[in-house]
Amino acid sequence: MSKQDGMNYAPKGKPRPVVASGQFIFAAMALEHGHIYGMCNGLIEAGAVLKMVYDPDPEKVAAFCRQYPGVRIASSEQDILQDPEIRLVAAAAIPCERGPLGVKVMRHGKDYFTDKTPFTTLAQLEEARAVAAETGRKYTVYFSERLHVESAVFAGQLIAEGAIGRVVQVLGLGPHRLNASSRPDWFFRHEQYGGILCDIGSHQIEQFLYYTGNTDARVVSSKVANYNNKEYPELEDFGDATLTGANGSTQYFRVDWLTPSGLSTWGDGRTLLLGTEGYIELRKYVDIARSQQGNHLYLVNADGEQHIELEGKVGYPFFGELILDCLERTERAMTQAHIFKAAELCLIAQQQAIRIE
Repeated sequence: MSKQDGMNYAPKGKPRPVVASGQFIFAAMALEHGHIYGMCNGLIEAGAVLKMVYDPDPEKVAAFCRQYPGVRIASSEQDILQDPEIRLVAAAAIPCERGPLGVKVMRHGKDYFTDKTPFTTLAQLEEARAVAAETGRKYTVYFSERLHVESAVFAGQLIAEGAIGRVVQVLGLGPHRLNASSRPDWFFRHEQYGGILCDIGSHQIEQFLYYTGNTDARVVSSKVANYNNKEYPELEDFGDATLTGANGSTQYFRVDWLTPSGLSTWGDGRTLLLGTEGYIELRKYVDIARSQQGNHLYLVNADGEQHIELEGKVGYPFFGELILDCLERTERAMTQAHIFKAAELCLIAQQQAIRIE
């Protein structure tokens, strides 16, 4: 994992297989974003076997094969889509291509696991909803800022145990380092990346729904701006939004591409969860000026104040749950309704956003 570039964020955990070797086989394609490595790591650690990879760029494929030397190189998408052994396709396409690729995968009878953001338009979302219902296949999303962060996983466990009562507000801070020189061309084209609230804002809205137990919410307000990167006129380097959940809980989140070069990691991601009986703060990737290690959780409730260091202690149960869901057609890891609602709300937030000039 690169400490400097969120695009290469690929956590590794301890192997915790939920299936026997060879019981669950998957493939990877569309290697446009480095998150594909985190997606594959999680599945392999949970017992999945990576059989094939495809991308039209031989350099991306070569780099992928260096990381996973046993993988077979497919000559085309069809090699993967028509292979009856492959149950799931993991992909990190250009954002505007993720929805159409997912539809293709599901129509070939396979489950789909895409990097966030899962869609860039509401039309793509509606098509995927229809095809998922029609085929019975899964359209699953790698919301890494909750699923692949041990402090975020543990916060969910604490909330389920009632440690802070009912969660009534979620504050999310999702700053990222730009590293403009290392970004592909599509990263700066609005039609292709979808806008900052659609893209990295999707993490924040998914966490809000999850931690508050909401199945629906309303976007109250949202804003976007390009404050410091005028040489990229289609880039939004700042965005924020306020939401109200169907159960009365609220959210404010801010995302940006303004992380200073002096920070020891790619972004000081934080989440603050206010409950009726306490609160939690997550310092996901760094505890600035104190520890470069991530996964710090601060808990305050009737029992007092606690600082819990969680690096390497919790694991990533999502991936094993996803494998079992694909095999047994259950929804342990995440419901399809939750995924599509999170996607819908980030698209609405982006669509309704006031642009600050």
